Amino acid sequence: MSEEMNLVQEWDKTFPKSEKVNHRKVIFSNRFGITLVADLYEPKEYEGKLPAIAVCGPFGAVKEQASGLYAQIMAERGYLSIAFDPSYTGESSGTPRYVASPDINTEDFSAAVDFLSVQDNVDSEKIGIIGICGWGGLALNVASIDTRIKATVCSTMYNMSRVNHNGYFDSTTEDGLYELKKTLNAQRIEDYKKEEYSLGGGVVDPLPEDAPFYVKDYYDYYKTSRGYHKRSLNSNGGWNMTSSLSFINTPQHTFTGEIRNAVLIIHGEKAHSCYFSKDAYNDMIKNGKYTENKELMIIPDAVHTDLYDRTDIIPFDKIDSFFKENLK
Repeated sequence: MSEEMNLVQEWDKTFPKSEKVNHRKVIFSNRFGITLVADLYEPKEYEGKLPAIAVCGPFGAVKEQASGLYAQIMAERGYLSIAFDPSYTGESSGTPRYVASPDINTEDFSAAVDFLSVQDNVDSEKIGIIGICGWGGLALNVASIDTRIKATVCSTMYNMSRVNHNGYFDSTTEDGLYELKKTLNAQRIEDYKKEEYSLGGGVVDPLPEDAPFYVKDYYDYYKTSRGYHKRSLNSNGGWNMTSSLSFINTPQHTFTGEIRNAVLIIHGEKAHSCYFSKDAYNDMIKNGKYTENKELMIIPDAVHTDLYDRTDIIPFDKIDSFFKENLK
């Protein structure tokens, strides 16, 4: 299967390979029949069955970027970890390419849990997930449906449904939203006539001098040697333009108050996106009975992409202790 899918075998990550872990490519399928490709990291030395973690994100990234870094570091700390490419992206299958869907991408996480649950060296009662950026929002969504997940970490979270429907900082008017829907549906006709899906473009390049800070923040990660990857959507052509439609129409966090297992939400104090995490946490607490194992951690002075790869800022000690406490 790996030959048929022509998986890259050489190390092509945006971070150095650890000498403390073993690494290999693995594949598994979700219930929509899409084959997902993941990097598996495990400690070189361990005894018994391992706790396991599935990692995904950021939104528009690939497993060779931030999610792989998280997975490798968690493996160094004693977990079997996988970082996977979501459906339609990276090395994973699915056509047309570069489509996002709140339903399918929530399922991607559960499919990763399927895979981890049957590994001989994994304790299936000790499985957690980490979602970064848009996959932080999706991780919270999957935690409300998948009872096999015993602990969830959301890092520098985006609620992609909210930002697509409401705009940044909830600034979209009712008329503005209607015009957006008209534009996207007109694009559907153009795509149908051309028999191909137009891409929305990744992070803007060259960077305008008057770009908002958060755009500069993304450019500094996706468009420089720090985080650029040839398969990354944000580093290159971006998502299909019409991918926004399903997020506009599908709220993600309707049932987060039902989550009984532990949740840790982490965000940078100075991130433009911090309100997503604060509101998601407050809604989960306000609407839920299971509040004692929920936590919001704000990192002083950190911006959005600091939690992608700044190992001096990402609170891995806290993440590790959170999983050790709740995967038991």
